Amino acid sequence: MRFSLLLSILAPLASADVGTAGSWSVPYLPTRCNGNSQDQFPSSNLFVSVGDGLWDNGAACGRQYLVRCISSLPRACKSSTIQVKVVDFSNNPVGKKSADATMHLSTTAWAEIVDTSKGANKVNIEFAQV
Repeated sequence: MRFSLLLSILAPLASADVGTAGSWSVPYLPTRCNGNSQDQFPSSNLFVSVGDGLWDNGAACGRQYLVRCISSLPRACKSSTIQVKVVDFSNNPVGKKSADATMHLSTTAWAEIVDTSKGANKVNIEFAQV
């Protein structure tokens, strides 16, 4: 049972893309997807803003991705895979975003896949749309 559950979670990453991720801290509003609506954020607080390569003129809004950290300097990757929701365009000047990246993860999402005590501000990720 556990193996099949693990396989169902990791299978989409078999055809995953590789990119970079940075952190994104408050304020999160307004977003380019749904403005000032708090309802756009999942209750898990696992959400992202995406860069030009994924934005697709706004069609990315609401898309879900499985994301996992694959490498960083210093070594800060955790072994977890998370599911995140796109709520913003990374070029939106709202909020504090770290270095240019494929995705910017909410503080909660960042802490799920990156050991924040290591001081990494950008990591390499594997991601797949679900």
